[in-house]
Amino acid sequence: MEPPVRLASTGTIIHGVSVGEVLGVSTLADARLIAGESGLGRIVQRLNVMEVPDILAWVKPHELLLTTGYPLRNTPQSLGRLVADLDERGLAALAIKLGRYVDELPEEMVEQADRLGFPLILLPNDVGFDDILNQVLTDILNRQAAVLARAEEAHRALVQVVLAGGGLNEVTAEVAQLLDVSVAAVDGSGRVLATAGAAEHVSVLRESIFREGPPLTAAAAGATEPVSRSEAMSTRSFASVPVLAGGHHHGRIVAYSPSGTIRDSDVGILERAATVAALVVTRQEAVNAVESKYRADFLRDVLTGRAGTAERVTARARAFGWDLSRPVTVLVAELDPDGDERSAQDRLVACWTAAMRRHDPRGAVAGFSHEVVAVVDAAIDATRVAKDAASAFADVPPATFSTGTSRPSPGAETLPEAYSQALKAARVGRQLHGPGAVAHFDQLGVYRLLSLVNDTEELHSFVRETLGPLASDDDAENADLRRTLQVLLETNLNVAETARRLHFHYNTLRYRIGKLERLLGNFTDDPHLRLNLTLALHVLRMRGI
Repeated sequence: MEPPVRLASTGTIIHGVSVGEVLGVSTLADARLIAGESGLGRIVQRLNVMEVPDILAWVKPHELLLTTGYPLRNTPQSLGRLVADLDERGLAALAIKLGRYVDELPEEMVEQADRLGFPLILLPNDVGFDDILNQVLTDILNRQAAVLARAEEAHRALVQVVLAGGGLNEVTAEVAQLLDVSVAAVDGSGRVLATAGAAEHVSVLRESIFREGPPLTAAAAGATEPVSRSEAMSTRSFASVPVLAGGHHHGRIVAYSPSGTIRDSDVGILERAATVAALVVTRQEAVNAVESKYRADFLRDVLTGRAGTAERVTARARAFGWDLSRPVTVLVAELDPDGDERSAQDRLVACWTAAMRRHDPRGAVAGFSHEVVAVVDAAIDATRVAKDAASAFADVPPATFSTGTSRPSPGAETLPEAYSQALKAARVGRQLHGPGAVAHFDQLGVYRLLSLVNDTEELHSFVRETLGPLASDDDAENADLRRTLQVLLETNLNVAETARRLHFHYNTLRYRIGKLERLLGNFTDDPHLRLNLTLALHVLRMRGI
């Protein structure tokens, strides 16, 4: 069984051999295991010789400690504690020569070694420590060289895949062949991007990913120290390493072995694969950025009527995977003010793209500078698409967006009109209902008619002529009077109800009505004036559109 791999600084031994393998070298052919048989899988990465009684200050994890017992000859009572102390410090085993300085090991020491799974080895007296040191260290260094060579060979193979233009499908296929496992590349949201391996094993891997995902191994979590004795020779059925590029987490590479033979050395190769996958992801992001720009430019031309004939639009849209020849609905999502616009806009595009992928894969979606535009099948519930995108966008507050929906458009030639409707619905909806509104053009009522007036200056002139001094917010008293007028009109001049809503005394409200009529005219008796006043207040409410 191959030893584990752990990343470490240059010059550090990061591989080893098991205690059981150490006992198989020729110099230890006559060695005998006294206790701790369950610990034969512990990894030996270095050797040390016990020459002083206070050896605990000098030992390191994964060491095989050799001793003649000379430092313990005068303190045999310390032998009972020695195993526990060495085990606590992560040593691999203790090998001792008996007869010259120590005649026998205490029964307590042997029992403790068995209980802890800490191997105690009786060395033959005719073998020198230098022979043991040379042979075991040679095996360790040869093993390290072999494992590193294997990892380097795998890295070259994976890099060659990328240089040849391969993507995640080719990377996972190469890893599956190198390690004889099933492999999947998963994005940050848990979506499987590519798989390789036996179909039944890939199915198990997918189920594990969708259920909860395999846990990250110590190497994948960023560990740089050797693993503990209990994990040193561990194998596993699942392993997962992150794909990191540009300081961002882009997903992970996950492997599955039905026989549970994924070793820590295999995890090292998975890490190499994750590095190569990061190159693939970065390259694909650059390609996607260019494609997104082309898609956005084309859709903008379509929505502004500059893309050419309906036949040309349909043909070019098909190249992007869009179907614009069917009846469609246009949705416009605009970021509400007071958000971090740059980062929020990127998230908005991502959320709408994901929502469109789920609801209408043939629909068009593109991000403009301040908005996202989606063109979906008219048979699809546009409100559900908007809510789906809003639900994903809400995961990272505090930014919000408002959505407007057009009437159904029968074909590409009417898309500019539908886009205008959706844009007005988004902006009017925000004015009427606040941030996060979802409005349909046909549900805007009188605001729909007002939004169709292209000459906004004429609307503002109408407001000034109709409301006079109440059209401005410069004076607090005028703004208060305008609020009184609005409630009066909403209650159809019901003085008692208006007084109740505004918390005024009846006589106070009668006084205010008189003041309003002196400013605006006799609106209580003139229905046409009341209509003009109502429309002017509606236009004011649409300010900024």
